[in-house]
Amino acid sequence: MKNKALLLAAGLGTRLRPITNTIPKCLVEIGNKPILEIWLDKLSQAGCQDVLINTHYLADKVNTFLKNKKYKNMKINTIYEPKLLGTAGTLIKNANFFSKENNNLLIHADNFTNVDVKKFHEFHINFSSPSENLLTMMTFRSNQPEKCGIVEVDTNGQVKNFYEKDSKNHGNIANAAIYCFNYDLIEFLLKSKIKLTDFSLDVIPLLIGKIKTYHTYQKIIDIGTKENLYLARKIYKSL
Repeated sequence: MKNKALLLAAGLGTRLRPITNTIPKCLVEIGNKPILEIWLDKLSQAGCQDVLINTHYLADKVNTFLKNKKYKNMKINTIYEPKLLGTAGTLIKNANFFSKENNNLLIHADNFTNVDVKKFHEFHINFSSPSENLLTMMTFRSNQPEKCGIVEVDTNGQVKNFYEKDSKNHGNIANAAIYCFNYDLIEFLLKSKIKLTDFSLDVIPLLIGKIKTYHTYQKIIDIGTKENLYLARKIYKSL
């Protein structure tokens, strides 16, 4: 598995206060591990070679944590954002991190899941033609579709419509905010004349018809609320 991964880990975690008064959201523990470590373990096990993590809130604590984390054959670097750039802004700002020789991952690191990253990457390589698709999006069934980005797909698994946190009923197939892509996507976005800040709001609408989906039946839980955090911890214990 030859790839690079950008882990979006700079969130403020305001809905998790007071838990996040003294620790950044990416270091909130699921079981005995920070969720950031769970993702790094997954990427290491999948053979990822290079990881970039954006930081902002309590960045020094993230850096201290990472100093003690060593992975064989996987390099980890951080990029500090004095002002949050947004999920798409971070991707564009770090375009030179990616290369044409690699398949790349973009992951919201505040999502807990037991998904197999290697299988996701292999699907992208084998079933997502670069000539037809610029992005492979992981999807799942959500019990709270109004709080997710909901997708409508055609019979080939391509996204034909996308609704970000819409109260109307568009089904329950949700965007997991875990993506795989080739450098073609970076080139496409760099040529765009639109200001790109949020990946869901600004980028995905530009890619309708060029997104292949990979559906997982594993749990995907955004730990941004206390209720979801406790649920993720409960599920982790049962694994």
